[in-house]
Amino acid sequence: MTTDDTGPRDDRWYFHLMAPNTKGDTFAWLDPTSIYINQRAFRDLLTDLLADLDGTEFDVVGGLDAMGFVLGAAIAARRDVGFLPIRKAGKLCVDTDRVSFTNYSGRTQDMEMRLPAFAPGTRVLLVDQWIETGGTMEGAIELVERQQGTVTGLVAIAAEDTPRASALRARFPVVTAIQPGTPWQDECNAQRLSSFDEYEPTRAFPVA
Repeated sequence: MTTDDTGPRDDRWYFHLMAPNTKGDTFAWLDPTSIYINQRAFRDLLTDLLADLDGTEFDVVGGLDAMGFVLGAAIAARRDVGFLPIRKAGKLCVDTDRVSFTNYSGRTQDMEMRLPAFAPGTRVLLVDQWIETGGTMEGAIELVERQQGTVTGLVAIAAEDTPRASALRARFPVVTAIQPGTPWQDECNAQRLSSFDEYEPTRAFPVA
């Protein structure tokens, strides 16, 4: 593909690289990480997200454990700001603040952020790979606000139209690669992409 083959903003070519779940109900219903292994797909994804972030000010990017680390760190590097990992409990060897949340599978988990992580008033952009129920992102917001940080936006590849995720859209600017109100969004809400019918892992392989 050439750089002119990205497709329209509501139907990007790299959406088709996302993989279906092949391991059952204890895992998320899809895997977007095949976008990251393809250099052009990852670049195009970041370009789209950063274009939609134009005008959003932030001093640091907070990435949610674990796949939010990949997307968040890349956004931080492109915008020349710092990166803050927000981790699952028990991983940090420094003083932390902890919050409990319910994840997409309905399990209660704990998440931690270093204490202190930033100065009061710091503007934080929160990044995760996917927003399904919204519980993980709510936990990260609570951690940031406890330290008197200001959440200026949320970023993900997609945010499903669940009640809690919709409430997050009402509170914050939410930037997603998959656009609300599109057929791709409808398929995300149904938790099955039509592209799964023709999914081929080798399409995402890096170009040597």
